[in-house]
Amino acid sequence: MPDSLGVVILAAGQGTRMKSRLHKVLHPLAGVPLIDHVLASARPLAPERCVLVIGHGAEQVRSHLGDSVLYSLQDPPRGTGDAVRTAREHLEGITDTVLVLYGDTPLVSSETLQRLLEVHRSERPLVTILTGRTHDPGRVLRDAAGRVAGVVEEKLASPEQLDIPERNSGVCVFQGDWLWQELKKLEVSGTGEYLLTDLFARAVDAGNAHGGWPISAVEVADPLEAMGINNRLQLAEAEEVLRRRLLSQLMLSGVTVVDPGTTYVHMGVQVGLDTTLLPGTHLLGRTTIGSGCTVGPGSYIIDSEVGDGCTVRYSMLEGTRMESGSDVGPYSHLRDGTRVESGAHLGNFVETKNTRIGAGSACGHFSYLGDTDVGENVNIGAGTITANYNGTPQKQPTTIRSGAFIGVDTALVAPVEVGEEARTGAGSVVTRDVPAGRTAVGVPARLVPPKATQQARAQRARLGEKE
Repeated sequence: MPDSLGVVILAAGQGTRMKSRLHKVLHPLAGVPLIDHVLASARPLAPERCVLVIGHGAEQVRSHLGDSVLYSLQDPPRGTGDAVRTAREHLEGITDTVLVLYGDTPLVSSETLQRLLEVHRSERPLVTILTGRTHDPGRVLRDAAGRVAGVVEEKLASPEQLDIPERNSGVCVFQGDWLWQELKKLEVSGTGEYLLTDLFARAVDAGNAHGGWPISAVEVADPLEAMGINNRLQLAEAEEVLRRRLLSQLMLSGVTVVDPGTTYVHMGVQVGLDTTLLPGTHLLGRTTIGSGCTVGPGSYIIDSEVGDGCTVRYSMLEGTRMESGSDVGPYSHLRDGTRVESGAHLGNFVETKNTRIGAGSACGHFSYLGDTDVGENVNIGAGTITANYNGTPQKQPTTIRSGAFIGVDTALVAPVEVGEEARTGAGSVVTRDVPAGRTAVGVPARLVPPKATQQARAQRARLGEKE
C-alpha cells in the first residue's frame, strides 16, 4: 500500500518584481491563475492533505481558493525552510511523504511529479529532488561518483560552481518524519534566510537507513516545466509555452490550426473533430466548439458554446450559444444571453444581447436586438433596432413571432410584439403590438387594412411565380 502523501505549496513571497496589486500566484496563465495550475498538477497524485503557505496578500489567495486547501501563515517571509516549517502542524504524524511545490511554477506536469514520487518510493532516500538544465539559481553539487551531495544557492556559489549547468528546480520530496525533525534544527544561512536546500547536505551527513544514497535526483524531461515566474516577462514566456502545448493537443486530436502563432486558447477549452481555427482566433474561458466548424479569422469567443457545423467570422461572442448549422459574421457582436438556433444567420454588424434567434431566422445587416425573442423563419431587415431601454433599470422585451418579416430601418419600441406572419414597412417605428398576419407602416406605425395587406401579398406571390 503506498504511503500517504502531503503536499506543501509555497506562496508566501511578496512578488515585488511583478509590480502588481494582484498576488503573484493569482496572475492568469492561459485564463487560469498560476496557483490553479499547480493544484491541478498535484491533484492526480491524490494527496492526503494539501497545505498552501501564504503571507503577503494572504486574503486575496484565501478569497480565490476558499476551503479547497489548508493554509499556514508565514509572516514575515524568512526563506523556504521556514515556509515549509509552518506547514508542520497540518502534516506531521499524518503523512509519510511530503512533496514541496511552488505557487509560481505552474508548468510542471502531473506526469513529472508522479515520476518523482515513484523514484522516491522505490529508492527510499531521505529526499528526492527535481533537477534540470534550467535557469533556476540553485546549482546541484555532485561527488566524484556522480551522486548529489547538495545544492548551493547562487548568492553563495563560487565562480566554479556558477558554471554548473545542472540546477535545482526547487521541487522536492522528503521522508516526512526526517523532514520535521531536521527543520527544528535548521539554522539561518549566509543569505539571512532559512533555506530548505540546506537540508540536502544534512541528508548526506545523516546517511540512509535503507543502505542507499540519501539523496535521489530526477531530471525533468523538459526544462521549461521547472520555469518559475517572477515578472511579467516570464509570465509572457510561460503563456507562450502553455499555448503551444494546448494547441498541439488540439491538433493531435483532429483540429486544424492554420497559424498556431496567432491562435489563442485557454485551459479547458474544447474543440471538436475537423474544426478549423483560422488566424487571429481567441477561444477563452469556458468555451466549447463543436465538430466541423470554421472559426475565424479574427474571432473572439469567451464562455460560449458553438454547436456542430457552425461558422464564426471576424466576430465576438460572449456568453452565447450557437446551435448546429448557424453562422455569424463578419463583424458581429453577440453578448451575454444570446442563443442562435439551428440554421439561423446573423450577418455583418449585428449586435445582440439576451436574445433568442429562432431556427432558420436571419438578420443580415446593421441591427441591434436586445432582450428580444425571435421565432423561427423570421427575416429582419437591415437597420432594425429594438429600443429596449426607456431610462428605467428594467429593460423592456420585444417578441417577434415565427414567420414575421421586419422591414429595413424598423424601430421596435419595447415592450412590443410582432405576431406570426406579420410585417412592418421600411422605416416604421412600431410602438404597439402588430397582430398575426397584419402589416404596420409609418411613424408611428399604423396597421394597414386587412384587405390591402391581402392584396399586397397576392401581388408579391404573383411576382414570385413569374420570377
